Amino acid sequence: MHDPDATLSRVDRSAAFGVVLAMETWERFGFYGMQAILLLYMVQKLGLHDTQANMLWGSFSALTYAAPVAGGWLGDRVTGSRRTMVAGGIVLALGYLLLGTAGGSARALYLAMGVIVVGNGLFKPNSCNMVTIIYHGQDQKLDVAFTIYYMAINVGSTFSLFLTPWLQQAYGWGVAFVSCAVGLGLGTGCYFLRRARLARTGTDPDFRPVPAWRVLAVIAGTGAAVELAARVFASTSIQGGLVVASGILILLAWVMVYRRAGAAERPGLKIMYLLTFEVALYFIFYQQMVTSLTLFALRNVGKDFMLGGVHLFSLSAGQFQGFNPLWIMAGTPLLVALYGALGRRHIDMGIAVKFIIGFGCVTLSFLIWWGSAALSASPLVSPWVMLVGYGPLSLGELMISGLGLAAIARYVPARISAFMVGCYYVLIGFAMYVGSLVANMAAVDVPDPTRMDAARTLGIYGDLFRSLTGLAALATLVFALLLPLVRRWERQQAG
Repeated sequence: MHDPDATLSRVDRSAAFGVVLAMETWERFGFYGMQAILLLYMVQKLGLHDTQANMLWGSFSALTYAAPVAGGWLGDRVTGSRRTMVAGGIVLALGYLLLGTAGGSARALYLAMGVIVVGNGLFKPNSCNMVTIIYHGQDQKLDVAFTIYYMAINVGSTFSLFLTPWLQQAYGWGVAFVSCAVGLGLGTGCYFLRRARLARTGTDPDFRPVPAWRVLAVIAGTGAAVELAARVFASTSIQGGLVVASGILILLAWVMVYRRAGAAERPGLKIMYLLTFEVALYFIFYQQMVTSLTLFALRNVGKDFMLGGVHLFSLSAGQFQGFNPLWIMAGTPLLVALYGALGRRHIDMGIAVKFIIGFGCVTLSFLIWWGSAALSASPLVSPWVMLVGYGPLSLGELMISGLGLAAIARYVPARISAFMVGCYYVLIGFAMYVGSLVANMAAVDVPDPTRMDAARTLGIYGDLFRSLTGLAALATLVFALLLPLVRRWERQQAG
């Protein structure tokens, strides 16, 4: 890593961070805008059955989380984090553009999704690494920077989650996907206009010429990765095989790391393994936002928000996903204030306790949605139910997903932390694939779901939400019962 400490002033750091932040905001605009409508595009435009669409999204999620492992290696060792970040933004823009202009064929969809996977793999780890480099050696400022960075993600995603579905309804699928590409274009444009501010920031390869043969090799590798991803998306059997293989490899890696660790390191590893499993379990519930909850909103949720008989506004099915970042932005300062108040009283809840509270919140969300389906006198439940239900789920995200990497930093030896972060993301991708399998419990696989009786689909979604409520409640109870064991491991690690 290139050390900027001696060359970057406070103003220089802020200016460099501003460029990365702008790119990240627009990148999230594009990704979440695509996420808001892609599954609906598969079902409504391409005519895929729910089962096909859910599993295709699950495979896409899994590869999206696995790809940054390779992209981070490229940024560290081959092309440099700065260059790779910018290349990723350009590739993502091409992927969204392909979705918007290539027509409604399955092959075009698979290729576009492959391009997006590769682009995300190039962009995501390197944009995060650029923030780390900018504030290298300044831990307090780094914490503040990543807090702002996380908020930027939610600002970009909130805007696009509401805008892109509206563009789709008003102007069609093509315009909506192209708007995502425009967002990436604006982000990369910010870089090229102000690239001088990042001239002294990057990993070592950023400050050396890249040989032509290496550039050609990266381009060829990128093309091969896109084609490979497209073939994976085209084959359900390949998807399942790769996901199972990834899960087995992670378990074998964990066993190998544990056997090679010293006695003093093993208690921390056991805590990290348990907490990482809990994070992965959370993402099974998280995956429902894009799959079963979006289809529930499409078929069994009213779109008009009324208050006292007055019409306030209307939302489309994809726009309901926008409640998640809104609640994240509302909940973040409240949690920060709570943690600060507890810290002043020298009270440390601990990550394990926060995870238990988080699963309690998840339980409450699906209880709300199950109750709405079970008690509704109409096949269309009130849209206010979605707004209220997303609140606890988003708070659970802050308590669980937001602290997943913190668990690795706290309990894993520094010499293997990067490897464990890679395992962490692959495991999340595995969990999101499993989440799509769970969503298929409520799949409506009939030739024309729009003609299916709404009361019947309401019962189908209600059954799924009941099962998820029970699973989340059971997880909360089990993790609470395991808390004394975690406390003992913490004492062993400290001792």
